[in-house]
Amino acid sequence: MRRVSLPVLAIIFIIIILAPSLASAQESTVIEEIVARVNNAIITHADLRRGQETMENEVHQQSPGNADSIIKDREKNVLRDLIDQQLLLQKAQDLGISGEVDLVKRLDEIRKQMGASSMEDMEKVAQQQGVSFENFKQNLKNSIITQQVISREVGAHIQISQAELQKYYEEHRANLDRPEEVRLSEILISGSTSEGKDLDQAMAAAQAKAGDLLKQLRAGTAFQELARNNSKGPTAAQGGDLGYFKRGMLAKELEAKTFDLKPGEITDVIPTKQGFVILKVTEHNASGVPPLEKIQGHLQDMMYAERVQPALRVYLSKLREDAYIDVRPGFVDNGASAKQSNLIFTTVSSDDKSTTATKKKKKKRLGVF
Repeated sequence: MRRVSLPVLAIIFIIIILAPSLASAQESTVIEEIVARVNNAIITHADLRRGQETMENEVHQQSPGNADSIIKDREKNVLRDLIDQQLLLQKAQDLGISGEVDLVKRLDEIRKQMGASSMEDMEKVAQQQGVSFENFKQNLKNSIITQQVISREVGAHIQISQAELQKYYEEHRANLDRPEEVRLSEILISGSTSEGKDLDQAMAAAQAKAGDLLKQLRAGTAFQELARNNSKGPTAAQGGDLGYFKRGMLAKELEAKTFDLKPGEITDVIPTKQGFVILKVTEHNASGVPPLEKIQGHLQDMMYAERVQPALRVYLSKLREDAYIDVRPGFVDNGASAKQSNLIFTTVSSDDKSTTATKKKKKKRLGVF
């Protein structure tokens, strides 16, 4: 089963906690305006506002140059995306998907990336930044759950044949032409004076440690393992992975020491302003259009991304047809299906048994009975 990546799922980018806030029949004051009902869940005006703010923040981060036009195009789909999310979360309950195990794993990955020693420390950092840690965890859990539902219900049915892959490769050759590049990983040992050593002593100790690590690497110890346990760089949690570099992106000395290496080869210890670094070339791609077998996985991801969006919309339309959705007048659900059932509240005669049964069924789905 192919895992659905976040960039592919623009339809569920807005992850908001939709906490029910139904007022009792005896209350005369409406605490929060309800914009939509999705089976037994509600979407409030506050949810819609938070969804709009989340979307705007994402657009400003990803496309600051033309943010206004993108926001104008996307804002009409904020309510649709919130309804989509509720439908997927409710489907997850039917499928028995909780996301608990993956949530723990994802939180631990984030903790390592932040350099926090414990979840408590990570929670403190969140509080210092004015972020509710519980809300953050719930949002992350919702994201995990919706991804798992889409992977299982939509992604698993998308098949790409070798013939389709070959055709796609031929049709997109012009876009696949690329310059020479290397993918690097690092182990950075910095000279720290925190142990009571002066700067010269600290740098000498750092150089000695880097030299020892180089010996271990040449003896066969895994680079990723040593990076995770020893590197002081920000990429330590990822095994030292720095990503891809084209010619001209690195300092001349580093470029000279890395672009002549083959995949799997490592440099000697290199002194830098930050300390001493050992670099490993994990990939070295020549310029031009790479052969199909080398980028097959990448092309499959591209084709999958193109196919999953329309397939997901079809799936969500089916979920809408099987659900009860009521959108308040004045608001528009751009994902509504022509076949979906909307809630209708009418006065029902006691002797109209069939109509009464329908109303009861609808109320039960809303959590009234």
